[in-house]
Amino acid sequence: MAANLKDQHEPAAAVDAAMHQTPVPALQVIQRLEPVCNTSKRMVQLYLICGIMSLGSTMGGFDGSLMGNMLAMKSFQDQFGAEIVGVKTAYISSMYQIGSVCALPFIGPLTDTWGRRFGVGTGCVLLIIGTIVQGTSRALPQYLAGRFFLGFGGCIANVACPSYVVEMAHPIYRGVITGLYNCCYYLGSILAAATLRGSAGYAGNKSWLVPTWVQLVFPLILLPAAFSFPESPRWLFVHGKVEHCQAVLTKYHGNDNAASLYVQLELREFEEELELDGADRRWWDYRVLFNSRAAIYRAILCAVAVSAFSQWSGQGGLTYFLPAMLASTGIKDSTTVLDINIGIALTSGAAACCGASLMDRFGRRKMLITCCAIMGLLWAGLLGGTGAYYTLHNSDAAKASIVFVFLIGIVFSAAYTPLQALYPAECLSYEQRAKGMAFQNMAGNAAALVNQFAFPVAMKDITWKTYSIYLATCWAEAIYYYFVMVETKNKTLEELTDIFESPNPRLASLVQNTQVDEAVAQVQIVKTV
Repeated sequence: MAANLKDQHEPAAAVDAAMHQTPVPALQVIQRLEPVCNTSKRMVQLYLICGIMSLGSTMGGFDGSLMGNMLAMKSFQDQFGAEIVGVKTAYISSMYQIGSVCALPFIGPLTDTWGRRFGVGTGCVLLIIGTIVQGTSRALPQYLAGRFFLGFGGCIANVACPSYVVEMAHPIYRGVITGLYNCCYYLGSILAAATLRGSAGYAGNKSWLVPTWVQLVFPLILLPAAFSFPESPRWLFVHGKVEHCQAVLTKYHGNDNAASLYVQLELREFEEELELDGADRRWWDYRVLFNSRAAIYRAILCAVAVSAFSQWSGQGGLTYFLPAMLASTGIKDSTTVLDINIGIALTSGAAACCGASLMDRFGRRKMLITCCAIMGLLWAGLLGGTGAYYTLHNSDAAKASIVFVFLIGIVFSAAYTPLQALYPAECLSYEQRAKGMAFQNMAGNAAALVNQFAFPVAMKDITWKTYSIYLATCWAEAIYYYFVMVETKNKTLEELTDIFESPNPRLASLVQNTQVDEAVAQVQIVKTV
């Protein structure tokens, strides 16, 4: 049946004819011929599905805000013998990343063999177990075990969820919807910050146990919801469920119209690009990430680079070690730290949503290059302000440094937060996606692991001079993105194959098509003949 799909629809043939005469990405032409009704019943349902699946991103945000500020609580420090800096603090904060790295071998089999939804469910179950272990612990080894489970489950969920969203989202709004996925990181961050602030007045261990147990909220919502949603249409197609795949596309992408040009385009591209016996069917086969020049460009130079660089831009220190950073500006009161944490979570979350909404207007590449350049300047400002406070005891410089802390969070969130999930998922082919997302998550968590161990030790030994490292890495990232990064906006996931297989993918992605109107006209002519 799959082999005959493209013969069933004459409008798709008209688009094909026009594409041969006028080389324009098909999606741009179809968008002009068949405008999408943003408020239709099916689109609203699709927003809801993708929105709930985006809760997969909340777990990382919750943990980052939770651990970054619980370490400043006296009751937590007394219970586990921790401080805001030092080696023991590094162990506590890094155990989440250790669990995430250990999850790598299991992600491909879970999400490729049994489906994206099964991966989401497995991640949620492990997150629930981790929270229970952590919430009932009274000794450090048990607490570390709970953090390991949280990292393990969080990594699985944070691969399966964005893979599902990028494959399920309507192709016209893939950039915005998948970009908003990681913005839910701040939903978790804000809830953790608010819960921490609200429980600060409790006596004893209750002040840190209450926010720990609140961590159950998001996985308990996501677990049952995931299995009530349809499976990814690409997964259905590759596993031979073509009729089911076509039904899902017709319902959500075609607005119940089987003759929709979007449905026909996607089915045709699935036939041409998706491997029915590819590496995604072999859980052990990771060669698909390295078996060609295009595969390496997709998986390593683009997906892994963005994931690792996001950790080395300095946001990890701001997330997990905010008390230590604020201590370098003279702020040590735990209540003040919690208030600032709420402010950073709110402003950064708003910036992330704004950035996601601009992804399809300005493009991924331009947003990241600008972000890294500005962050380099902001880290220079923070370095100068804290340096003046330490060396000259200048209190005004310390106050100015707090502004730079806020601005770093805002600028990072506007670009990196949406793109951490969106860009790797776009760059990777279907055959690579689950394993590639696992691999880039491993790279990101390995990079974060360096932060978790090195940052608290560096802050203890060289204090404010630590910021010079992030100043240098941000400028290095901007240069890398300028010469290597591929632009993915306004193209279907399958259209990106030709770009990555070109001699210079970066230049190929930047070629501006000025012939959309001509292509639309050609389609209209072919349809009337």
